[in-house]
Amino acid sequence: MEVISWGKQNGKRRYKCKNCGIYFTSENKSVSLKNKEIWFKKWIIGKQTYEQIAVESGYSVSSLQRYFNVMLGNVPKLTYSQNKEVYLLIDGIYFSNEICLVVFRDNVFKQTQLYRITDGENYEEMKEDLENILSLGIKIGGITCDGDKSLLKAIRKVCPKVPVQRCLVHIQRMCKIWLSTYPKSNVGFELREIVCKLHFIDNESKKQYWIKEFLDWFDKHKDFIDEKFYSPETGRYWYTHKMVRRCFSVIRKVLPNMFTFLQNPKIPKTTNGIESFFGHLKGNLNIHRGLTKSRRKKFIQWYLFYKNQKK
Repeated sequence: MEVISWGKQNGKRRYKCKNCGIYFTSENKSVSLKNKEIWFKKWIIGKQTYEQIAVESGYSVSSLQRYFNVMLGNVPKLTYSQNKEVYLLIDGIYFSNEICLVVFRDNVFKQTQLYRITDGENYEEMKEDLENILSLGIKIGGITCDGDKSLLKAIRKVCPKVPVQRCLVHIQRMCKIWLSTYPKSNVGFELREIVCKLHFIDNESKKQYWIKEFLDWFDKHKDFIDEKFYSPETGRYWYTHKMVRRCFSVIRKVLPNMFTFLQNPKIPKTTNGIESFFGHLKGNLNIHRGLTKSRRKKFIQWYLFYKNQKK
C-alpha cells in the first residue's frame, strides 16, 4: 500500500492511501493495549461495569467485552514478594457451590502465596499445596485456620512442628450459636459469658485466668454436662444438654491451639484478614453475575494476581 503524509488529526500523524484514497492515522498498538488493560484492571478490582467503563474510557461496550474476553483467557502466573518466612492464613470459600477457592495468604505482607481452585477442601490437595510452599524454600512461621479437619490433617503430615492457631472468632461464633443468645440453663449462661471474654485475652496472665475459669466451670457442672436420658424410641442414651456439652467438648479439644498467638505477635489470632479478603472478592464477582463458570474462575485468578501487585 502506497501512502503519503496528510497532516495531523487530534495530535496524530494523518496519512492517505494513494490507491484507495482512504485517510487514516497512525496507531501505537502497544500503548493502546496498555491503556485497555488499565480499564480491564478497573473491571476486575475496581467494581466497575462495562457500561461505567465505556462512559469513562470512550470505548464501546462491545469493544471492551471483546478485549476483556481475550484478557480473561490469558491468566498470568501469580507473583509475590519472595519472603523467607511467612505466617499463613489458610481458608476456603465457595462460589455458588460450584467453585471452591482455597487460599494460602501471608498475613505480614498481605500477599497470596498459593491458591487452588477446586471443588472442595480436600486433604490430598492441601497436603500437596503445603509441600509446594516448602519446596520453594519458604519457612512457615505459623498457620492460622478455622479448624477444617482435612487442613489440620495435612498440617500434621507436612509440617507438624509449625505453630497452629485456631481462629478465636470462629470458636466464639459457633459457641454463641449453639448456646443461643439466651441459654435455657444457668450453666449454659455461665459458659456463654466465659466464651464472650475470649477476644479480651492479650497476654499470658489473662490466658491463665481464662483457662482456670473454664476448668472451674467444668468441675462445678460436670454432672450437668454428663447427664443423659434414655430414649424409648431408639433404645439409646443421649446427652440431655447437647449444646452445652458440644461447646465444652470443642473448647477442650482446641485448647492447646487457642493461644498460640501469644508466643509470636506475627501469628494472627483470627482469620478475619482472609475472610475480609474473600468478602471483597465475592462483592466484585457478584457485580459480573453473567460470567460463565469458566470465566468466573479466570476472573478470580486475575483478581488474585492484581491484588498481589505492590501498591
